[in-house]
Amino acid sequence: KAMNIGLRDAKHEIVTIFDSEDDVSEDIFAIMNTLYLKHDVDIIQGGVQLMDYNTRWFSAHNVLEYFFWFKSRMHYYAHLNSVPLGGNTVFFKRDDLLEVGGWDETSLTEDADIGIRLSNSGKKFGAMYDPAHVTKEECPHSVASFIRQRTRWNQGFLQILRKSEWRKLPTKKQILLLGYLLTAPSYMAVVVLLALPLVIFGAASKLPVPVSLFTFMPLFIMGVMLLINLIGLHEFGRDQKIKIKPHSYLILLVTFIPYQFLLMISAFRAAGRELRGSDSWEKTEHLGAHRLSASRGAGEAS
Repeated sequence: KAMNIGLRDAKHEIVTIFDSEDDVSEDIFAIMNTLYLKHDVDIIQGGVQLMDYNTRWFSAHNVLEYFFWFKSRMHYYAHLNSVPLGGNTVFFKRDDLLEVGGWDETSLTEDADIGIRLSNSGKKFGAMYDPAHVTKEECPHSVASFIRQRTRWNQGFLQILRKSEWRKLPTKKQILLLGYLLTAPSYMAVVVLLALPLVIFGAASKLPVPVSLFTFMPLFIMGVMLLINLIGLHEFGRDQKIKIKPHSYLILLVTFIPYQFLLMISAFRAAGRELRGSDSWEKTEHLGAHRLSASRGAGEAS
């Protein structure tokens, strides 16, 4: 609601969103201005990066989700003009926002929702990720806070799924991509829930070899994900000029499965809230841990 009020009062051609706790690059406006001048785009998603990878046992996993999303996946979504936008460091043309009626004030993921509506209206997207100019944020400060935040995001995706506007996109590729994204938290929760029973069943039962191998598929998927995360943590450190110590990789390894259970709990909780019609906003508290982490990282790098 506040953003829509601000949009109505905005006087300039381009508007953008930042969260109050963000650390924003001093050069971001000049960079975005240059991108608008050089490229035929309507909306540009800038990079956002969680920084405090070593403050909680789950922090590194959370950091890597942002790292992969904004550095890699967002560029693919922008290329297809099928974009569930991130919450901040998004630059819009004011008239485009007014054309689609601004943000949905009832949505728990109003950022992804407006991205899909702008995609439907044929707007052109760009994405920018530069490690030196990302908007820096922090991870939730507790397990409970993380679950509440992720519940909100997952339920927001279910709301968008129910609205069905994503199904109006012009190509099947766009529709399939967004359908996959919006349902991913739910089906991955089922995969995590069934992984161990399937492995035990496959190992203990006399099944045909192809069927037995299939029961190990969730375990294989998780193994690939873990390997990608270990490589990703190294790349994150290199991008942000932070020396990742060996014990951080060990923590990432040991906490991989527990983190999947946090995601599973959040997904099932979101589904339960959606079925009950409970759409209250569960706020995420902020402590400024991304600034403390950045200071420690700079000290380690020097």
